[in-house]
Order: sequence, then C-alpha cells, then structure tokens
Amino acid sequence: MKVLLLNGSPKPRGCTYTALERVAQALEEEGIQTEILHVGGKNYGGCTGCGNCGKNGRCIYEDGVNRAAALLDEADGVVFGSPVHYAAPSATMMGVMHRLAISAGAKLRHKPAACVVSARRGGTTAALEVLNKVPQFLEMPLVSSQYWPMVHGSNPQQVQQDQEGLQIMDRLGRNMAWMLKCIQAGKEAGVNPPAPRPSVRTDFYKEL
Repeated sequence: MKVLLLNGSPKPRGCTYTALERVAQALEEEGIQTEILHVGGKNYGGCTGCGNCGKNGRCIYEDGVNRAAALLDEADGVVFGSPVHYAAPSATMMGVMHRLAISAGAKLRHKPAACVVSARRGGTTAALEVLNKVPQFLEMPLVSSQYWPMVHGSNPQQVQQDQEGLQIMDRLGRNMAWMLKCIQAGKEAGVNPPAPRPSVRTDFYKEL
C-alpha cells in the first residue's frame, strides 16, 4: 500500500513539508509506502473549464497536476498539505486540487484522504474547512487525528518545536495506516466500495 502526500507550499522543504514528513514517517513505520510530491513551486492556476480532460483523460496543461494524477494510479490514500495564506490554503494548492478533482476525480474516489495545514499563528481551521471540501465531494473518507491537523511555526525549526502539532501528524499517519489496512481487509473479505449511480442534478434556479 502507498500514500501520496502533496506539498502545496511554495517552499519545497518548509513548514508544510515538515508536517507531511512526520505523517509519512508514521505511515512508513506502519508498513505503508509514501511519496511526497512538491506541487507548490509554480503557479499552476485553476481549471479553465475547457473540457479537454473529459476527452483525453488528462488536463490539457502539462504540469504537476498530471504528474500527481499519474501517481494516483498506485496510491491508496492521499494527504493534501498547504500553508495558510490569508486564512485560506495557498492559491496554487487549490488550483491543483480543483484541476486534479476535475481531470482525475475517478482516481481519487473512495481513497482515504487527510488535509494538513501549517501557519505562523492563525487561520488554520478556516483553511482546513476549504481543503476538506474537495475530498468530501469525491467520497473520500476523511482521516482525522487527536486534534485538527495543523502545525505552527515560521520555519521548519520552529515547527519541530511544536510537539503537539507533530504528535497530531504522527497520529494522523497511524490513523490513515489503520484505515487503509481495514479497507484492504474488507476487500479481501469481498466488501467493495459502493457502486456508482447516475448523478441527480437539481438547479436552484427555476423558471416562473
């Protein structure tokens, strides 16, 4: 089993990476392979609604989003990590998540997910609320910890001193490992994810 961790920070080895690294360490100790992919180094931008991914099965823009989508083929779970920018996830991380959901949503569906944020001080719960929306839309079981999954610090050294935050990351990784093992045991016993059904879409607007 393997978990893909997406680092949506502009800094490849900053505070968000430090948090994700602790999650990955816990997963590895539980026998789960991990890979941390840095997707925050460039301005990937959001979906333009061109519809090409529905035709060719991948985003028309060849960047880190398609790289992440390819790695999802072998990933059993996903962790989305982002710094807090103005009480919200980084714009790049949201662009990646939105485009990944639209172009590769089928690869994400029903895979356990977790969202992690890092901040100097505040805005963490607001950012988490936004991040959690995408996994929930894709029927991804959300993995929790003993507290909201956040770390605090202005640099990796300060994050390393946030002992409660690091413990939260450790517990998050172990909870995800437990869920993955439970899902695997269920599959071996013949318990599979619910079969998809045609979507019912109701617009709020109605003609008078």
